[in-house]
Amino acid sequence: MNETISGPKGLPISGNLLSFRRNPLQFIRTSAKAHGDVVLFRFGPKRIIYLLTNPEQIKEVLVTKQANFRKGKGLQIARAVVGDGILTSEGKKHLRQRRLMQPAFHRERIAAYGEVMVRQGVELMRDWKDGEVRDIHHDMMKVTLAIITATMFGKSIKEGADEIGHAIDVGLKYVANKASSFIDIPLSVPTRSNRQFLESNETLDKTIFSLIEARRNSGDLRQDDLLGMLLAARDEENGQGMTDEQVRDEVMTIFVAGHETTANTMSWIFYLIALHPEAEQKLHDELATVLGDKLPTVEDIPQLTYTNLIVQETLRLYPAAWTINREVVEEVEIGGHKYQPGETLMMSQFVMHRDERFYENPDEFMPERFAGDLLKRIPTFAYFPFGGGPRVCIGNNFALMEAALLLATIAQRYRMRLSEANQVVEPEPLVTLRPKNGLPMRLEKRM
Repeated sequence: MNETISGPKGLPISGNLLSFRRNPLQFIRTSAKAHGDVVLFRFGPKRIIYLLTNPEQIKEVLVTKQANFRKGKGLQIARAVVGDGILTSEGKKHLRQRRLMQPAFHRERIAAYGEVMVRQGVELMRDWKDGEVRDIHHDMMKVTLAIITATMFGKSIKEGADEIGHAIDVGLKYVANKASSFIDIPLSVPTRSNRQFLESNETLDKTIFSLIEARRNSGDLRQDDLLGMLLAARDEENGQGMTDEQVRDEVMTIFVAGHETTANTMSWIFYLIALHPEAEQKLHDELATVLGDKLPTVEDIPQLTYTNLIVQETLRLYPAAWTINREVVEEVEIGGHKYQPGETLMMSQFVMHRDERFYENPDEFMPERFAGDLLKRIPTFAYFPFGGGPRVCIGNNFALMEAALLLATIAQRYRMRLSEANQVVEPEPLVTLRPKNGLPMRLEKRM
């Protein structure tokens, strides 16, 4: 343990774990303010965690010295949900899987997905009514699930979408709870949460294996979506294709990571613009000028500058991935401190994105802050909503395009208001950062 590094005082056995679990975001943020560039936490009797808040040190962990680390405990546990896919695999396997999947996320390829994104946005609003209160987070989960299945797997899942959403929910809660617990109860023990988790996994497996089986049986060999690419992929060394289990792991990863994250971002966008009428007005003015009455297309995105600024600023305040953890596998020196195997280094987008060293009025929603050269002036790892280094999110361009097109499509037709005047919306930091208990909002029809 590095003696020169300080941290908040903890309890004798559990250390800082209870304080962290009570309010993770507030705890890590106040700890960073009080203890500087590196903060020492103890989670339980044996687990040592260091929070890094120096962008250069974060770069060393994620980029320059990334070979000294493996994924943190949370993503090791996430294997139970997503298997050994691109999110959780390590080393050569990760590089190979990433190379296989990269073409599905090339710019030209994702441009072709734009039409699907807009169409699903329009479809979502079909049963919306002026004046009704809806859980917008639930709606955003629904539309992003529809988009991911249509673009990545060439099929829409109309039936059972709610069941799938619920199963993903259970899985993410299970991973978050297990990652921040120092008592490890094996899955074979039939506790309530273990039983629920196994049931939810069965639901997801059934859905995904049926997608794979249907494609294999159809004789449809097209490779213009992710599922087709995965099924057609051959290993360079032995010429073998992927097993159904390997395909399942990659599909599950994109399924879970690709819709939950954007759904959260969209929910936070509508929440923030409801609180900031002047930003909403600027957005509406831009949509009227650039689009008039027509639906947005991929070609419109470069002109939708304020729309894109809203997305960037929302990802700053409420990054879908709020923390990245790396476990040391061999002794490494970062910023003058030596870290030992088994210790964890934590880097938090939530903390860095609200740091007054890099942002004026860091807690304020100000989309205009990104209009100039802010990103050139601040260090790379002062703003990293999609992570960084070789493991930067493969779907980042897909997500940015989806958010801009959905925002433009929906805001053309509806304003959203919080359902009650003094409504409190809190972030819930599970694997991703979502609005706790959903997001009830009242719809106001515009056109």
